[in-house]
Amino acid sequence: MTTKWWKESVVYQIYPRSFQDSNGDGIGDLRGIISRLDYLKELGVDVVWLSPVYKSPNDDNGYDISDYQDIMDEFGTLADWEELLAEMHARGIRMVMDLVVNHSSDEHAWFVESRKSKDNPYRDFYIWRPGKDGREPNNWESFFSGSAWQYDEATDEYYLHLFSRKQPDLNWENPALRNKIYEMMRWWLDKGIDGFRMDVITMLSKTPGLPDAPVIGDKPYHWGGQYFIHGPRLDEYLSEMHREVLSRGDILTVGEAVMATTEHAIDLTNEETGHLNMLFQFEHMDLDRDPHSMSAKWALKRWDLLDLKQVMTRWQRNLEGKGWNSLYLSNHDQPRSVSRFGDDGYHRVASAKLLGTFLHMLQGTPYIYQGEEIGMTNVRFPSIDDYRDIETLNMYREFVHDRGIDPATVMAGIHAKSRDNARTPVQWDDGPNAGFTTGKPWIGVNANYPEINVRAALVDPNSVFHYYKKLIRLRKENPVIVHGRYDLLLEAHTEIYAFTRTHGDDRLLAILNFTANQPVFALPSGIAYSGTELMISNFEVDAAEDIALLTLRPYEARVYRLT
Repeated sequence: MTTKWWKESVVYQIYPRSFQDSNGDGIGDLRGIISRLDYLKELGVDVVWLSPVYKSPNDDNGYDISDYQDIMDEFGTLADWEELLAEMHARGIRMVMDLVVNHSSDEHAWFVESRKSKDNPYRDFYIWRPGKDGREPNNWESFFSGSAWQYDEATDEYYLHLFSRKQPDLNWENPALRNKIYEMMRWWLDKGIDGFRMDVITMLSKTPGLPDAPVIGDKPYHWGGQYFIHGPRLDEYLSEMHREVLSRGDILTVGEAVMATTEHAIDLTNEETGHLNMLFQFEHMDLDRDPHSMSAKWALKRWDLLDLKQVMTRWQRNLEGKGWNSLYLSNHDQPRSVSRFGDDGYHRVASAKLLGTFLHMLQGTPYIYQGEEIGMTNVRFPSIDDYRDIETLNMYREFVHDRGIDPATVMAGIHAKSRDNARTPVQWDDGPNAGFTTGKPWIGVNANYPEINVRAALVDPNSVFHYYKKLIRLRKENPVIVHGRYDLLLEAHTEIYAFTRTHGDDRLLAILNFTANQPVFALPSGIAYSGTELMISNFEVDAAEDIALLTLRPYEARVYRLT
C-alpha cells in the first residue's frame, strides 16, 4: 500500500448554491465561497470538492451542463473561479471539480445541433432511437420518474435521458464525443485543478440493443439499471480516459458508482491496474431502502446496525491492499447524516460526534459535506411548495396525483429522504437567513438555525465543529488511522460498533455506541494490551478507567491507543 496525498487528505464538499451568497440574490456563489475559505482552513480540510459551477439552465441544480468551460451566471465569472482556485491554493487547499459526462443539458450546443436533423454531425453525440409500436424505444424508467425517453418532433425520434428530460445522455460509443470530453478535462487540469469527482461515471456504457427491462408490477416504465450500469465497455472507456487525461498528473479521482460491488471497486481503483483512485459506493446508503417496495428510496425502513457492520466491514477488508475506500455518510444527494444515522433531537451533538468518529477512524479518504461539521439536520418543510429538488417534485406528483397515495404519507418520505434536506443554506449565524444571504434564499433556511450555526460552534469548545477539527488533526498525526488494517470486534452486538486499526506496532481501538441506550462494552479476551491512551471521546472520560468492561453513555464514542 503506497503513500498518496489523496489517501491522507480530508475532503470537504461544497454545494455552491447553498454555501454563501455574496451579492444578496439569495443564491450562493463563488465570491461567497472565497469569503469563507479561512473557515475551511481552520477546520483543517485538505481538499474541496466543488459541486458543478458550470453554465447551466439549472433544471437539476447544475448537473445539467450547457457549457463545460464557462461558469453559471448566478455563481459569478471564470475570473471569480480563477481567484477562488488561487485563494484555495494559497491556503494549502486543493480543488476537485465535478465531472458530469454521462449527460449534458439539452441546451448544450452539441444537443442543439444534434436534434436538428438525423444527418447532423452532432447527431451521434447523443442516444437517439425510433419509437417501437407507437411507444418509446424501450420501457426504461428515468431516475426522476416516468419514461427515460423523450419524443422529439423535429426528427420523429426519441432521445434517452436517464435523469431529467433536459439531461440527454451522451453517446460514449462515439469516439469524437469522447475526444471532446477528454479535451475539456485537460483544459481544466491545465487551469490547475487537482482532480475530478465523476458523476454517475459507471453509467457511461449501455448494453447494445438497449433491451427492455424486466416488467415488475403494472407500472408503464421499469428499472433497467442492469443494462446501463457497469456496462460492457465501461472498462474500455475509463482505461482510455486514464490514458488520455488522468495519468498526466498527480490528481484525485473519485467515481460515483451506483450498484458497485467490492469487486467493481478493486477493478477500478487498483493502484497498478485500475483507472480511478476511489469510488463512492452506495451499499450503506441503501440500508434504509425497502427493496420490496415499488418506491424503494421513499419507503421508510429502519436501518440496522448489524447490516451497517456487515457492509462497512466487507468494504474495509475486501479493498485492503487492493483498492481504496471513500468514506461518507452524507452529500448533496443524501439526507443529513445525524438525522439518518444518529439522533437529531436530544442527542444531536453526541450522535453527530459519534458519526464523525466512526467515519474518520475507518481506512479510506473521509468526505465531509457542508454543515455536517456543525451537526446540521434534515428540514421538515410543511408543504411540497417549499421544495425545489426535481426528483422530489416529480415523485410527489407521481405518487399523489398519479397513484393516489395519501399526501401525508408522501411528505413523511420526503422529510426523511429528500435531497433538499442537504441543500438548505449553511447556517452561519443566528441573524436573518442564518447569515447565508441578505436577500430571499433560493430555498428556505432550516428553522433550527438560531441554535445550530457556525458562529455558536466556533465559540463553544465542546461543539461538533471543534470535535471534527480534532478528528482531522488526529488523522494527520497518526498513520495508523490512514493505513492501518481494520478488524471488526463484537460482530453480533446490536448496539455497539467496535473495531481495531493496526499499523505495525501501532494499534487503535474504536468503541461506538450507536443507540440512546447504555450498553456494556466487554473487551474480547483476545485483545491483549498493557496500557491505554485515550485519543478522542465525545464525553468526559476518566483516563484511568479500565477498558475491559465499560458502561457506555447514549451515543458515546471513544478511541484508544493500545500499548
